[in-house]
Amino acid sequence: MANLPTVLDVGRVAGVSRQTVSNVLNSPDVVRPETRERVEAAIAQLGYRPHASARRLRTQKSSTLGIRLDPMTNGISGSVLDRFLHALTEQADRRGLRIMLFTATDPDDEIRQFTAMRDGADVDAFVLTSTFYGDPRTEWLIENAMPFVTFGRPWGIDDMNDPQHLWVDVDGSSGVAQATEHLLAEGAKRVAYLGWPSPSGTGDDRRRGWRQAMENGTSLTPTDLDALDIASDDGVSIGRDAIRRAITSGLAVDAVVCASDSLALGALLALGPDVPVIGYDNTPVAEAIGLSSVEQPLDEVASGALELLMGGSGSTLVDRTSVADGPRHRLVTPRLVVRHRTDLATR
Repeated sequence: MANLPTVLDVGRVAGVSRQTVSNVLNSPDVVRPETRERVEAAIAQLGYRPHASARRLRTQKSSTLGIRLDPMTNGISGSVLDRFLHALTEQADRRGLRIMLFTATDPDDEIRQFTAMRDGADVDAFVLTSTFYGDPRTEWLIENAMPFVTFGRPWGIDDMNDPQHLWVDVDGSSGVAQATEHLLAEGAKRVAYLGWPSPSGTGDDRRRGWRQAMENGTSLTPTDLDALDIASDDGVSIGRDAIRRAITSGLAVDAVVCASDSLALGALLALGPDVPVIGYDNTPVAEAIGLSSVEQPLDEVASGALELLMGGSGSTLVDRTSVADGPRHRLVTPRLVVRHRTDLATR
């Protein structure tokens, strides 16, 4: 069996000392960019992987990130966080990091889990998902000086630029605006929005994209737009019933843009194949039935979360309290995937 490459081998190929290689692996910010790039190229060339257990003993760091495993609410929208978790785990592994999964029944239970993992030095930082207005988890983590990054903005909290509150999010407003503009360009005039009731940070952001696109692209009055704004909790049957009630009440609709693929599927069942519908999340269900949908680039979200925590490379946390001008958040632009859907049975 061939000998595995060592730190000395990396240093020889890169033309640097063993200590410089160690610095690139453990404290990359102290190494000049050109030297760091040379060492990283040598690591890639040789396929070198640091000995994780030895590094954890040396640095007194767990090299582990904690993330809650959310329950699968349904097979459509639940796949988004599953794909994010897969991307995060894959990219963390390339940095020599591990992911620790845990479950919690509610935010208070999740905070209790934070406490136990902090006291046991089980993780170096947390990755939070499913952020919401007044989220108590971020407040607890900041008060207890626990590093973290959220997938989702700090909705309803005045710390958008707090160096201790790092976040990555997808620009839902832009994504829904793309979908609405596409429908208008295809000839629709009365494009309805089917989304979650307000207040909902994510839902209101997506609704805002629809509203702005409609204001810019049509001559409909604010009253007309209010009527086309249909609120519904998430779910196929709930979305179907919400659309049916709106149509029964006399609302004329040319097309519908939705806050999720679950709602979009409900709208399809209510309206039939002749009314264009666009979903959000580009789930496997959307692909299977040919539903147009807005795709969240979850690989970019995962890489953004790790870069905010750890910098461009490596597995050492960046001290954001001493990096006044460092990036604190990243907003990723989604893209519209246009398809020709198959017919579904209606009603």
